[in-house]
Amino acid sequence: METIHIIKATTGDTERLQQISRQTFSETFAEVNTAENMKKYLEEEFSAEKLTAELNNPGSAFYFATLNSNVIGYLKLNSGPSQTEIKDNDAIEIERIYVLKEYHGKKVGQLLYDKAIQIALQANARYVWLGVWEKNLRAINFYKKNGFVQFDQHIFKLGNDTQTDLMMKLKLKDN
Repeated sequence: METIHIIKATTGDTERLQQISRQTFSETFAEVNTAENMKKYLEEEFSAEKLTAELNNPGSAFYFATLNSNVIGYLKLNSGPSQTEIKDNDAIEIERIYVLKEYHGKKVGQLLYDKAIQIALQANARYVWLGVWEKNLRAINFYKKNGFVQFDQHIFKLGNDTQTDLMMKLKLKDN
């Protein structure tokens, strides 16, 4: 396989971000959720306006995994008050890691994850945390393999469906 590059998304990348976000989320969850709930979620959460605001948020950062200039996956990180729940200045949240289905098993997710850890270490974060759907066993196993442990759970709304996310944490340093 050719070299996969991890590049930071900029405010001019809304369209590419919207495309990869909608496609990877659909590939990951469409089979196990209703079409109505998926449609509502994709339209609301991945609207151009919402993604533009996220790209402009100084506490959030997006990174694309690219192969031959094509976006094949992405990562979203949050720090400080931009975190979705914990809002700990000593933590970094991995809000999203998604990879196109055709690239599953090709270490793209691991490259994005490694970038997240590199950024967290550079930011001197004590830990990294995330939420993952309790039924997304592939992702749960991936995070466990990388040293994450569950510490709590929270509710995630997908359209009209209330789902449970496991909250997982990876400690980077002791104090």
